[in-house]
Amino acid sequence: MRLRKESDEFQEDEVLLISKVSDALAHPARVRIFRFLFNRNRDRLPVCNKDVVQEFDYSQATISQHIKKLAESELVQIKKDDKFSYYYVNIGVLSRYMDAVKKFK
Repeated sequence: MRLRKESDEFQEDEVLLISKVSDALAHPARVRIFRFLFNRNRDRLPVCNKDVVQEFDYSQATISQHIKKLAESELVQIKKDDKFSYYYVNIGVLSRYMDAVKKFK
């Protein structure tokens, strides 16, 4: 008699999500930037590149590259308003990521 595999196996989309988000958070600077954005968003404060550059001791170009990586993972959304770009944490992606990682055990 053949036993069925357990139903809590990873789905392919969960594997890809864990890979993509973990890669985005693999650099300490991106973790710090993400946490800064998360806290500012929680307090309902807008965040643009200038705010992030003022908070951290990184060049504007470095900040932009790190935020680009976070945006590619969909952890951060960028909304353009005139000549400014505002950054928002995507809570939905963060929640899905955390749920998928919990299944990892």
